Amino acid sequence: MASQVGKTTLKGLLMRGWNEIPEVLASGALGLFGIGLATVGVYRYYKNDGDNRRYKMSYVVYRPEDPRAARVHKD
Repeated sequence: MASQVGKTTLKGLLMRGWNEIPEVLASGALGLFGIGLATVGVYRYYKNDGDNRRYKMSYVVYRPEDPRAARVHKD
């Protein structure tokens, strides 16, 4: 017989799910947390110009009027 926790509210649904399938709910919560961390990481990567690597394996030529040219490292 299924647990008789409140069936109509979101809290009741989550409590019933936690009682019946805790592995699925826990892995889902950890998955959402990981997606949130990845989103923040990608945002900060592009915000801080993370693709501006100092030593690249191939050459990239920028025109002087290109806004990325000001951010290129000079050695």
